[in-house]
Amino acid sequence: MPRTIVIATRNRRKFQEMAAILRGVRADLKSPDDFGPLPPVEETGETFEENARAKAAAYARITGQWALADDSGLEVDALGGRPGVRSSRWGGREGDDDLNNRTLLRALAGHPRDAWTARYRCVAALAAPEASAPGGARVIAVTEGSCDGLITDQPAGSNGFGYDPHFLVPGRGCTMAQLPPEVKNRISHRARALAAMRKELEKIL
Repeated sequence: MPRTIVIATRNRRKFQEMAAILRGVRADLKSPDDFGPLPPVEETGETFEENARAKAAAYARITGQWALADDSGLEVDALGGRPGVRSSRWGGREGDDDLNNRTLLRALAGHPRDAWTARYRCVAALAAPEASAPGGARVIAVTEGSCDGLITDQPAGSNGFGYDPHFLVPGRGCTMAQLPPEVKNRISHRARALAAMRKELEKIL
């Protein structure tokens, strides 16, 4: 029987994206929804890695299965790396993409356009339940990926989520939200972090 791995996110679009990137891995990929009502996992870390590790460990402990979590976000150079780990709630409401994008453009309004350089960054963590480990789980692999780009105040595209409509991909002539999913799932920050995680999984499994 293949090993069960819980993709530790409540964001349906992120789950679908991660499952698509990991397609073909010798594991049974599950959503937290497959385990019934689960307690929320707070993201209190100051770095992407801290949050990814905490989420993976929490879901491994709660479900009794291996869990794969990521934490990711947008780092804008003109804003000193913000919104960073607070990307999904920068506007004040968790997961409100429209509000977050409006907050981003307001913050950039006083900066010259050539300073609107940015990157998406992602850290992925894989954890296994282990009663003797602190918190009841042990992190067994951590990987990272990033994708550089530019912020535009002219949103375009309906694919993706988050800041994708405002994130121009150099060399592609379009935003991340205009890319076909199969292309995004090769070049994005999450794709790169999970490609590295796939290699770790293949060794472990």
